[in-house]
Amino acid sequence: MAMPFNAFERLLAWRYLRSRRKEGFISVIAGFSLMGIMLGVATLIIVMAVMNGFRAELLGRILGINAHMSVSRYGQPMTDYDALVEKLKTIPGVKYAAPVIEGQVMATANGSSTGAVVKVMRDKDLMARTMVSTKIVEGNINEFHGLDTVIIGARMARSMGLRVGDYITLIAPKTTETFVGVVPRLKEYRVIALFDVGMYEYDSGYVFMPLEAGQLYFKSPDAVNLIELMVNDPNHTDEVAKKIETMFQREYIVSDWKQMNVHFFNSLQVERNVMFLILALIIVVAAFNIISSMIMLVKDKARAIAIMRTMGASRGSVMRIFFLCGSSIGVMGTFLGFVLGLTFSLNIDTIKRALEKLTNTELFSAEIYFLSKLPAEVQADDVIAVVGMALVLSFLATLYPAWRAANISPAEGVRGE
Repeated sequence: MAMPFNAFERLLAWRYLRSRRKEGFISVIAGFSLMGIMLGVATLIIVMAVMNGFRAELLGRILGINAHMSVSRYGQPMTDYDALVEKLKTIPGVKYAAPVIEGQVMATANGSSTGAVVKVMRDKDLMARTMVSTKIVEGNINEFHGLDTVIIGARMARSMGLRVGDYITLIAPKTTETFVGVVPRLKEYRVIALFDVGMYEYDSGYVFMPLEAGQLYFKSPDAVNLIELMVNDPNHTDEVAKKIETMFQREYIVSDWKQMNVHFFNSLQVERNVMFLILALIIVVAAFNIISSMIMLVKDKARAIAIMRTMGASRGSVMRIFFLCGSSIGVMGTFLGFVLGLTFSLNIDTIKRALEKLTNTELFSAEIYFLSKLPAEVQADDVIAVVGMALVLSFLATLYPAWRAANISPAEGVRGE
């Protein structure tokens, strides 16, 4: 099988790419083109990896805390929740179902207060939530029972100056009528454990309470307000929802994680696409630099081209020489960018910690970015798309200069000599 470029064409293309004093400026432009493509490819790979990692980490934590699906009754509590849970577990695709009461409260302790979400559930159901049960950093989750115990996030505990064994007061938005009038519903609970899932929103704003205590606090005796489900494949919750609606004849409201977080994840996807387009412009600018440097090289080598044509070189041979010159810049820049981007993405958290230590500043605040560490997930499809785009633009950028070189006639090239 014949090589697309013969030895003569490869040798001449390499000689044209090497920097000489006379063509120093052309080589500088070519160097900037190579660096532009390298930085563009590396930046795109890094940004896509961070966006993928950010979405995956958020999705994992959100689903670990809030489950994949929820079933509730139209404006009414569910008193037959045990029978309903057993029915839901028989539906293909459902691997977990648990009765839950969810409500908002004001949490106060040591003069500090904050809004919080209370999730009320049985101890065995909390143990099945591995996102929480395996993230206990202090205390004993086995004490999760009784009428006066709660588990809170580690960041909430720090902000309120709480430790395991201390008491936190929860104030419900609904009031209680007494013989002296309407008074806020509040109760003290003993903190028996702290969890840290690595997501600021949950670590600073969630409280877990045993079912018997929650039913008493929220005045829902023998009732819950929703059933939470975990399914085998979170990406196919629509199929499970249809089965639930068919089984119960639309008696219940069925919601999945996509509906509950639709605006959040849509905004992440839009941001990801916009970032890709913006950063792709770096590669486009670098491709234009390849065009300009190659046009200057063709103009500078017009006499040499004319001599080659006089000696019998074909137009195709000349075109391949300059195509090889330009594409070599793009291929080399793409390869270096691929290596740099992949290396940076796989070690991004280590690099972040080193920069924070060097600058003595916090570069990735959990209060702003939700997560306590900088995630990165390299996906093959994204890398292939970035590398493919860079190579295509590089090849296209060399076509016009190479075509121009091939169309230089021997007479025009030596005119004026």
